[in-house]
Amino acid sequence: MRADGKEPRLYPANTKKKPAAPAALFCGSITVGSVVSVSPMLPSIPLGWRFLLKDETHKPYYRALDAFLEKELADGETVLPARKNIFNALASTSYDQVRVLLVGQDPYPTPGHAHGLCFSVQPTVRPLPFSLRNVFRELHDDVGCRIPNNGCLELWARQGVLMLNTVLTVRAGQANSHQGRGWERFTDRIIELVAAKEQRVVFVLWGRQAQKKRALITQQHHTVIATAHPSPLSVRNFFGCRCFSHINRDLADAGLAPINWQIPDV
Repeated sequence: MRADGKEPRLYPANTKKKPAAPAALFCGSITVGSVVSVSPMLPSIPLGWRFLLKDETHKPYYRALDAFLEKELADGETVLPARKNIFNALASTSYDQVRVLLVGQDPYPTPGHAHGLCFSVQPTVRPLPFSLRNVFRELHDDVGCRIPNNGCLELWARQGVLMLNTVLTVRAGQANSHQGRGWERFTDRIIELVAAKEQRVVFVLWGRQAQKKRALITQQHHTVIATAHPSPLSVRNFFGCRCFSHINRDLADAGLAPINWQIPDV
């Protein structure tokens, strides 16, 4: 207490403003513009998968991948999908649940679209990507599903369809920009783990890039369905493939429940 009887005014030790957070962000339809932690860049792998993939996270390529993503942000790039959704495919379908593995390429590069499941988009996205529209058309022609008003495929994931892109991140506006940075090695290991399951799994490979993964599936009790990609460039050869009824037929042959392909409206 001072001599005049008044309490001294207390000031914080450091009154300088902290520097603004970097502008580069992981973003999604909800988290665009929010700041995320950048150390480490990659989130934790979901439980269950974490034990199976623990060795991968200690390898030099995985650390290099983490450093690359951190540099992307430091350089002012926007990385998709939202950080929390990078491993959404693994979070949505546990290892024990996997009955179908659908292989995609990399996330949609349009902000607000990708949420960690290949081919799927956030429920509010309009219009739908061309590839997804073509998937719904084939689904209608094959098994009679009504074409829904949204492109969120989470229902499939909850039924045991692992919807895995071979590359799990992308620079906004630049498709294929994160290829060759380590994701392929990581997702190859996921495919190998699924192929090691004793129960039959139906592997669905749309397009040439996905079909390169066929060499990882050596076990004879699995089914591999390889067709053209549903993109506008190759959709003529995709239409009529009837892969959805084929998947359910193969699951039934193995004594497994079929997939309900009907996506509900929102």
